[in-house]
Amino acid sequence: MTPFDALVEIVAKLRSEKGCPWDREQSPKTMRPYLLEETHEVIEAIESENPSALKQELGDLLFQIVLISQMQSEAGHFDMEDVCHAIGEKMIRRHPHVFDPEHIPLDDEGSVGAWEARKAKERNAEASMMDGVPAALPALLRAHRVGEKVSKLGFDWPTIQGVHAKIAEEMAELDQAIANNDPEEIEAEFGDVLMSVASLGRFLGQDPESALRGANARFAWRFKQVEGLARKGGHDLHAMDLPGLEALWDQAKKLEALEKASPNSTSHPKNEA
Repeated sequence: MTPFDALVEIVAKLRSEKGCPWDREQSPKTMRPYLLEETHEVIEAIESENPSALKQELGDLLFQIVLISQMQSEAGHFDMEDVCHAIGEKMIRRHPHVFDPEHIPLDDEGSVGAWEARKAKERNAEASMMDGVPAALPALLRAHRVGEKVSKLGFDWPTIQGVHAKIAEEMAELDQAIANNDPEEIEAEFGDVLMSVASLGRFLGQDPESALRGANARFAWRFKQVEGLARKGGHDLHAMDLPGLEALWDQAKKLEALEKASPNSTSHPKNEA
């Protein structure tokens, strides 16, 4: 028996009459927050570059998948074997340049555009390309994925300069909305600015969600240093003026530079993402 088969049996036992009450009470809907939480923990483990943590988090995520599949099996819909079979078939179908010896390869076979074209052939003629981007994705990531999809049709700026111009245009419209003091207009224009910035990430080859997570981690790390420096200096952060806070912030950035220069450091911002 493979470790995967053993896990499937373990989960089935947990859901049995003699199993765990908590596992028996769950449904696919109640598992949604846990699935999302485990997915984020996998991302954090990847960003921390910690193989041991990643192994554990991937296991936790796999458990969620096997558990939900077991629930569907009990309902008579499908089982874990069906899930594996379905994804295996899909990967073979969408990679003809790898698995089909009679396929005539094109120059861009491994590109995102080729992948999207193969997906399009599988969609209903009435289906929208937007249907393939889950509405539940984090908004910044969804903006990135939407931009990727439409760009494959040529609906995009030809150069990065066009994106810069669009950001400037949207910022001007946001300034006008602020001048109009219209909350709904401000929200809409602010959203347009963020979506334009997400498009810039696509032209830079950067995932905006990951970039923002990194920026959040760096800011949090630096501010923790500011708090520590204030305590060491006997300062009350709440009583400090802006120049004093900025001076501590500059010191924190110097500490960050030293951490970056130390490859063995475990306190670098990337390890706290």
